[in-house]
Amino acid sequence: MTARVPVLLYHSVAEDSSRRFRPWTLHPRRFAAHMEHLSARGYQSLTLRQLEQCLLPGGPPLPERPVVITFDDGFADFHAAALPVLEAHHLASTLYVPTGYLGGTAGWLAREREQDRRLLHPEQLRDVAERGVEIGAHSHTHPRLDELSATEARAEIRRSKDVLEQQLQRPVTSFAYPHGNYSRRVREQVIEAGYTSAAAVRHAMSSTDDDVYALARVMVLADTTTDDLARLLAGDGIPQAPCRPRARTGLWRTARRTRRVLASARTGPRSP
Repeated sequence: MTARVPVLLYHSVAEDSSRRFRPWTLHPRRFAAHMEHLSARGYQSLTLRQLEQCLLPGGPPLPERPVVITFDDGFADFHAAALPVLEAHHLASTLYVPTGYLGGTAGWLAREREQDRRLLHPEQLRDVAERGVEIGAHSHTHPRLDELSATEARAEIRRSKDVLEQQLQRPVTSFAYPHGNYSRRVREQVIEAGYTSAAAVRHAMSSTDDDVYALARVMVLADTTTDDLARLLAGDGIPQAPCRPRARTGLWRTARRTRRVLASARTGPRSP
């Protein structure tokens, strides 16, 4: 029997943000309310690695009310605002980090006017890992991997793993596709690099039948109330993996990749 698993996707937990980045910035009070909701209703949190183990044949059973709490981008506010709340409720989590920006700022967010948002310093990253948070890779410079050449994408995927393993002195086995974008080739490159799971987005419930290299996640946004969260946890109004991408999503991916090919033809390949 297929079991549903909500894999929640957060980004920043902070009081302030630019207008363009506001949808992905959860106020600390709202984040605390979300974690209280999970704790009070008996949800048992897993890291992505633990979920992966449960999905393997002969693996451990899922808890009765599973939830996976993930964060993309490795913002410094995870250490300051999110981690203390997670620890207070004894909730496990997985944090995906673009290694090229460690100790610096979110240079890839210039369009959102958040290029000055701080990322974790390597010392903070090590502290987070020592406190039980699973650290996963999120590429090196946060590009749309499916728009890169095979050589560029491979370098992004492998370098992120190498940097994190050097910093943490432990294996890094989980990957998250930047922007949620991937292709069959990118998925294969993630496998070749030695990762054992990869998280996509898809805004859908994951399940025991999901693709371990394209795990569905549910986007949690700034305006997601606790009532909204309860509906998302129940899977109300969202699909369940495995599910086919919407036709419009496929067309949008094709358009993006076509623009990338045309741009490369005019300017030459971009260095990774």
